[in-house]
Parts: sequence; C-alpha cells; structure tokens
Amino acid sequence: MSPFNYTDAAGFYPAWNRQRASGQRFRRFETAAEALRFAIEELPAALLRGSVMEVDEARFDGAQMQTLYEADEYPLTRSNLRRKR
Repeated sequence: MSPFNYTDAAGFYPAWNRQRASGQRFRRFETAAEALRFAIEELPAALLRGSVMEVDEARFDGAQMQTLYEADEYPLTRSNLRRKR
C-alpha cells in the first residue's frame, strides 16, 4: 500500500441520518489532514460511522479515517479531546 498523502484535497460526505437537523453536508477541505481533524474532533461520533472521505478517487470509511488520524504520520496537532474507537 502506498503512503497516504495528507496534503491532497479531500471531500467529506457525512452519514445520512433521520435527524438531518445537524446541518452536516458535503464539505471540501484543502487537505485530507484538515478533513480528518474535522471528522474525528468535530463531527458527532454517531455520524462518523457512516461517513466517507474521498481523496484522489479513493474512499475511506469512519474506521479508516480514525486509523489515518491516529497514525504517526498525521501532520497536524491532535486535540486532547479526540474520540477513541
């Protein structure tokens, strides 16, 4: 598997839920690292499970996003409040 490029642009598709009042919609991020930070640190935990991040035509589910966020190569400072699996 080739190394993940955290600097590539990313699209983020939040999970659909019946309570769409959360206002979460497709978002585009300048870097995948920023998309991961949003997904793990800001998105409600219930929505991460069904969410998808797309980077360079590759798609990553919630568990894969968590793994990328926790990787040593992740370039941004992590919040102390980050969610565990």
